[in-house]
Amino acid sequence: MLKQLLGKFAENRAETLLSAAGLRILARNHRCRQGEIDLIAQDGDTLVFVEVRSRGRQDFGSAAESITVAKQRRIIAAARHYLATLPRTPACRFDVVTLDQDSAPVWIKSAFEDMG
Repeated sequence: MLKQLLGKFAENRAETLLSAAGLRILARNHRCRQGEIDLIAQDGDTLVFVEVRSRGRQDFGSAAESITVAKQRRIIAAARHYLATLPRTPACRFDVVTLDQDSAPVWIKSAFEDMG
């Protein structure tokens, strides 16, 4: 329960950061069999799939370090699922917003790419 509340808090902070930068949030917590995308946003003509990661402690590495290749693959698969519902495929990118302990959120644009 606490983990879910912390995740929701992190997503709210990420959404505030992205909205303040001019992105329009299109969806939250898009789920499918392949995985989940925390936030889907529009940045001009680009569709942005955003992974939000938070860590209260650094015992097992930073929030950014927790995004493994396997996690990236699940996000990419979920993004492909989402894109299949659209009439055309726009330019896309994968961003990450991290929150480590009590620090401000960090927005990493184009954090990883579709591995094709």
